[in-house]
Amino acid sequence: MRSIAIKLAAPVFALGLFASCQAGLEPEAVAEVTPPPAILPAPVTSAPWIMATASVSDLNQTARFFQEIGRYETVYRGPLDAAEIDALSLPEGASGEVLTLKSPGSDAGFVRLIRFDDVGRKVPTRPGARAWDTGCFWSFMVRANDLQSVYDDVIAMGWGTETPIAPLSFNGSELNIVVFKGPDGLQVQAYERLNRPIPEGFTPFERLSRPFNIMQMTRDREAVRELMEDVLGFERVWYGPPYTDEEPTLMPLGVPQNLTTSVPYKAGIFTPQTQSLYGRMEYIEIDGLDGFDYADRCQAPNLGWLSVTYPVESVEASKAMIEERGWPITQDIYATERPSFGPLNVFAIKAPDGATIEFVEAR
Repeated sequence: MRSIAIKLAAPVFALGLFASCQAGLEPEAVAEVTPPPAILPAPVTSAPWIMATASVSDLNQTARFFQEIGRYETVYRGPLDAAEIDALSLPEGASGEVLTLKSPGSDAGFVRLIRFDDVGRKVPTRPGARAWDTGCFWSFMVRANDLQSVYDDVIAMGWGTETPIAPLSFNGSELNIVVFKGPDGLQVQAYERLNRPIPEGFTPFERLSRPFNIMQMTRDREAVRELMEDVLGFERVWYGPPYTDEEPTLMPLGVPQNLTTSVPYKAGIFTPQTQSLYGRMEYIEIDGLDGFDYADRCQAPNLGWLSVTYPVESVEASKAMIEERGWPITQDIYATERPSFGPLNVFAIKAPDGATIEFVEAR
């Protein structure tokens, strides 16, 4: 029955908002996947990510989406700190300009756009941004009100979409979902609840909300699970069995409709402990479609989503915790200034598919 298919697909399309849907699975289906740890390790962080950083070729062009459609506010515009330029190993003489935006009323989930200058050739982190190509960040997700009018305005602005707006019925909720495709391959996935209010405590918004989830396309979901649960101590929101539709379906990830019945995909969604509204990390593994792997492109000055940034109480302690659990540090601790957040100590790791996850301590 189609209703059963929707129950399994919803965690992907709604990006984990319906974590309780796992209870609807048959016991034998749940047993097919790695069970969650009986006891999670101490979390590296219990806070949601505070910013998502993207490299763009034109700050004003990209910012229009957030400012005009999402009504985002400017938090900071100015030069990129020299210490961060050094940490990114950019060429001598490199510089950059930063534009940081936020949804009104938000205390985290900021959008940080950087235009890197005098750095030589830049390439998209994910050319074409197809869901079956792996590596780097694929998109982040926001909630929407009146998604059809948002869609019309975004198209008029010159952005595209992965698919038409996709309707979804799940567990009494009627939903609309679409993936917007902007300049430099930047993608934003928008999700609208049609018949239920937004969750209690979620920051109110007019058209587009603060981001609450970021997605990666992975070669190996199990390798990601090890990072999320065993190293970072994140909680599991969803980790379901491989899924295919029972009949051809309009899929927001862009898998061709005639292949949705034969090409399985696996989702994993994780969140810092105590966080039910924001700060999620989502991973999708698509089997049976051979794309390209772009894991080696996930660094500045290449164009696209570059990193998400989690706050911690101590970068020294958090770094030691990660190393003790066997995960490598790719960017050692350095001091920098990010005017939207002040003086910070920063270090970073790479997810298995190349995406950068930063951890910062306020100084």
